[in-house]
Order: sequence, then C-alpha cells, then structure tokens
Amino acid sequence: MLESLNEIFQLFGATVIVPIMIFIISLCLRVPVKKAIEGSIYAGVGLTGFGWIISAFTPLITPIVKQMVETTGIDRSVVDIGWQTGSLTAFSTSIGLSFFIFGLVIELILFLVGITRVFVPSNLWNNFGYMVWGAVAYQVTHQFWLSFGLMIFLLLYTLLLSEVIADRWSDYYGIKNATINSIHNIESAIPALLFDPIWNKLGLNKVSFNPLFLKEKLGLFGQPTTLGAILGLIIGVLGNLTRLFTIEAWGQILTFTVALAAVMTIFPLVTDVFSKAFVPIAQAVEKNRKQDADSAKKRWFLAVDDGVGYGEPATILSGILLIPILVVLALILPGNKTLPVVDLISIPFMIESMVALSKGNMVKILLNGTIWLGLGLYASSYMAPFYTETVMTYGSALPAGIVLVTSFNLMARPLTVAIFALWITKNPLIIGSMIGIYLVLLYFLRTHREVIYAYLKRNAEKNRAH
Repeated sequence: MLESLNEIFQLFGATVIVPIMIFIISLCLRVPVKKAIEGSIYAGVGLTGFGWIISAFTPLITPIVKQMVETTGIDRSVVDIGWQTGSLTAFSTSIGLSFFIFGLVIELILFLVGITRVFVPSNLWNNFGYMVWGAVAYQVTHQFWLSFGLMIFLLLYTLLLSEVIADRWSDYYGIKNATINSIHNIESAIPALLFDPIWNKLGLNKVSFNPLFLKEKLGLFGQPTTLGAILGLIIGVLGNLTRLFTIEAWGQILTFTVALAAVMTIFPLVTDVFSKAFVPIAQAVEKNRKQDADSAKKRWFLAVDDGVGYGEPATILSGILLIPILVVLALILPGNKTLPVVDLISIPFMIESMVALSKGNMVKILLNGTIWLGLGLYASSYMAPFYTETVMTYGSALPAGIVLVTSFNLMARPLTVAIFALWITKNPLIIGSMIGIYLVLLYFLRTHREVIYAYLKRNAEKNRAH
C-alpha cells in the first residue's frame, strides 16, 4: 500500500495533488462548484509557475555562488543540494509515508478537538517537511515509534507557531483567515517575536526602508524590476572578481542580471495567480465566522502554501538581499561547515513570518534573517552527517566530489535541530520536559490568544507604512 501511495505521489506531484485537495476542501466549505474549480486550476497554474521559475534560476545562481567561494579559497565540506532531494527521500521511506497517511488523520483530530485552530489538510503537500525529519530520526535510532512521535511533536509546535502569527500573516499578505504552517519556514517567527521589542527600543521601527519608500524616493531605481537588475549585477560581479576582464565573465554577469530582474518581475505575478486559489475558501471561512456570535474565540485559519507570500515586494527583495549576506556568513563564521547554494532561492519562503510580524520593515527583516539564518548554518552543519546518510540510504546519489550534503531550507532550523538532538537521546525526562513546555505554551495561547494578537498588532503598527 505504501509503495503504491509513493508511486502515486511521484507520478502526479504537488501540481496535481494540491489542486485536488483545494477542490475537495472548497466543496466541504460550500464554495460554489465554479469557484472551486477555478481555485483548483489557479493552484495548479501557480505551483507550475513557481517550479518553472525556480528550475530556470537555480542553474544561474549556483555557479556564481560557487565562484564567490572559490575566490576566497575557503572550503566548506557540507554542500546544499536543495530541498527537492529531501522531499524525494521523505516520500521514499515507510515512516514518511506512514505519517503522510496517519498524520492527516491526526491533523484533522487536532483541529476538530480544538488543540489547534489551523486547518492543515489544505496544505497537505508540505507534510513532507515533517516526514524528512522522521526519516532522519529513524535512520539514526532505528526506532519507528520514537521517530513517529518526533514528527507528531514537530507538528504540534509548528501549529502553535502558525497560530501565533496567523492574524499578522493574514493581515499583511491580504488573505483573510489564512496562515502558513510548513515546518521548514514557520520557525523564522521566533527571532521576530523575540527581537522586535528590542528593535523598537532602538528606534528601527521608525526607519523607512521598505519597497514603498524605495519606489517613492528612488523612482525607476526603486522599482522591483530595476532593483532586481541592480542586485543581479552586483552579485554577478562578486562572483567574477578574478576574471572581470573576460567576455565570459560579462556574459554570465549580464545573463544573471536579466534573470534576477525577471524573477523580481514575474514571481509577484505568479504569486498573485496562486493566491487566487485560496480566496474562495478564505471568503467561505469569513462568511461562517461572521455568522457566529462567538467568532473571535472560534476563529480558525486555513493553512496555505508559502508560495502565496513569496512574490510580495518586501519578502522577495529582503530574500534576495540576504543571499550575499548568507554567503559571507558561511565563509566567515568559525566552525561552520555549510555552504548554502541551491536553496538560496528559497530564502523568501523562509522569512515570511519575519516580514509579516515586522510589517515589511526591511531593516528588521535583514537583522532577524542574518541572526537566525546564521544560526541555521550551524544547525545545518550538525545535521549534515545524519541527513547525508539518510539521503544515500534511500537512493539519492551524491554529486561527484561531495562527501556531505544538506538542504539549507529543510535542515537550517535551529529550534527543530535542538528538538531533534534532545529527542534522539531517548531520555524520557528530556522528552517529557519538552512536551510539558509545549503544553504550557498551548495553555497560554488558548487563554490569551486575542491578547497576543492585539500585542503583535500594536508592535507591527509601530513600523512605518510598508
């Protein structure tokens, strides 16, 4: 059965399965059939568009990053080969596929009994994020139930964070009653939650560094397309410092310049199409909520794919700016072994929580991103031996000359890695303590949710308009 399920997922992929799930959920929420069909098609078109852009851009950014590193002469033993390998590994394991089936049931139960107010099945495909951690844990411990328990616990804390930021994410990205919940991207909410009061004390909330400001003050040079070209030119030059006076170098530089300008222009358009897939469902949720006299307490959120927010100007621009910052960090941080390469294009996905909580304040986003992604380099370096062994066990061949691999998007997760490291100790006191901390946080969220939302809204409103 599991092998047949794996074959189905590999055959159809996210571009088919996600639209089917959206169609089913739309009908369950009494969305008219016409709108349900339209939404499903928009989802498939959007996901296909994302895939095309990322597939075309990755072969352009990868050699430039490698050239930047070669210029310094610094070697990093752990190479980022992208999240796709992790996804393939997750769906190739019995424990991963078991979670995909039974995890869906667990997610529905958690929602129906009120432990979470986030409806996850609408974002079913991103369950591979939990599955890959279960696969790695099983590879290390060879204990099925311990590894399955880890996936459930990771799901619980992810849903907790997802609900905490839900009101801000929904407001900032303009989709009512929606939030993101993928484990590999939600964690970036932590530095924003921790450091935002500090940044406000330092007056960073008053700094007008956001796409609207850039557009107003810089005119043509503040447009996303032009900014993409400028950043592309700078990154291209940095990757070709040792051969700037060759025609080959300028061919690569200018090709990359145009490509990054295209990404900055096209991605928001694709994002706009993709977000339309969730609008009918979100409207149905809002309609039902308004009919409920106790709607504030019972308000629930629809989990959506992170692609909905990728093309938002502050998100994509901050993500692109963090690429050279992260490469520099990878080269100068003592003890780091990871070189982020393929997943650099995923940085905008990884920072959406930061963007929403800071209302697009790019100074805060860059600071939070630098701190958290910097820690992520160490997390990824720690996980590399475990991740590499798991990937090789389930059939993925390593690129020639590479000994250790990672996915920066999946493994550079400081909190998740800390939980993983403590969980695989198999110590019942440690595991019980983590569960106890989660229960305390859940109780606080259940009893103070509206207070938390009001506090985060006040903090966000202190930032100048984005």
